[in-house]
Amino acid sequence: MKRVELIDVSKSYDKQVDVISNINVTIEPGEFFVLVGPSGCGKSTMLRMIAGLEEITGGTLKIGDTVANHLTPNKRDLSMVFQNYALLPHISVQQNITFGLDVKRMKKEDQRKKAADVAEMLGLTDYLDRKPRELSGGQRQRVALARAIVNEKPICLMDEPLSNLDAKLRAQMRSEIRRIQRSLGITMIYVTHDQVEAMTMGDRIMILHEGKIQQIGKPIDIYNYPANPFVATFIGSPPMNLAKAEFNEADQQLVLGDKFKISVPVEEIGKLPRTSMTVGLRPENLYPKTSDKKEGDVFEVEVTNVEILGNETIFSFKLGKEEWMAKWSGQWHIDIGDRLSVHIDFESLSIFEEKSGELIKKTIDYGNYVANKEVSS
Repeated sequence: MKRVELIDVSKSYDKQVDVISNINVTIEPGEFFVLVGPSGCGKSTMLRMIAGLEEITGGTLKIGDTVANHLTPNKRDLSMVFQNYALLPHISVQQNITFGLDVKRMKKEDQRKKAADVAEMLGLTDYLDRKPRELSGGQRQRVALARAIVNEKPICLMDEPLSNLDAKLRAQMRSEIRRIQRSLGITMIYVTHDQVEAMTMGDRIMILHEGKIQQIGKPIDIYNYPANPFVATFIGSPPMNLAKAEFNEADQQLVLGDKFKISVPVEEIGKLPRTSMTVGLRPENLYPKTSDKKEGDVFEVEVTNVEILGNETIFSFKLGKEEWMAKWSGQWHIDIGDRLSVHIDFESLSIFEEKSGELIKKTIDYGNYVANKEVSS
């Protein structure tokens, strides 16, 4: 296992504008680290710089204890899985898996044994003699993963490897890749634009936007305590609701979108800015009036859209110029145009400073905890 460290790393193609700037992060040995962000944010460029496929314009890249800025890709002791799988169509699955071992001049018998062991791990034993064109998308993805694993490199880079798969196969491969990474103990750096992949796979995630780090942390911490409005709306499905708000000194209330007025606890009044701010609220924290929660302010809203998903119901409503969403557990028989009563607890709100976007009030942690994790013998 090896550590990967980026120190003040930047990338520019014209030596004038940085597409990536001031990246500082340490990826620990054996960690599953996810780079996530919208298309064009620089995540694949960063991965390619680590791999040695892109030149580093500024800063330092360290792999283990070695400065790797000018090392060729084959000297960086890592493997890479590409989005398009990069399989050779004219040779068999087994030959694709062992392709990199030829460079090491490993005996053919040893190559076959390694291929067989990895194929058994990934459920490819029955396909070793087939050509890539005879395989499904998920099977091809496994072959690309097997080729990376068989080299036994301590670091594996993955660039949106599941983007070509259907939803069911993506979910299956997410757990498969995570299981393999844990069993091998390798350092995995994984690029995706899918926040669900980031949340479910990463030990830690880094969110990028326009080439800059927005936040680094554990997925659940980023979900609960987003550093700024961009992170708040990027992580979470549906995303966090946002609205402009102001504090009304006379009524001691927070006014959202000129419509909702939320009572502010006395101990919180001094912490609020007296200028305009941005308030965020997760859809699951907009509660139905029938909830057993007693605290909070109740509001009437008009439904503009409904999605009934079986285990939960999501509906939209207007708050000023913004479209807000609420997510209620279970099946609710709601129609467009219905007027519903919802209530909001002040504790559920995330509040951001309007100009800087900095988080100035965290929401409460609504997570559930296992009372006793010890298993009696």
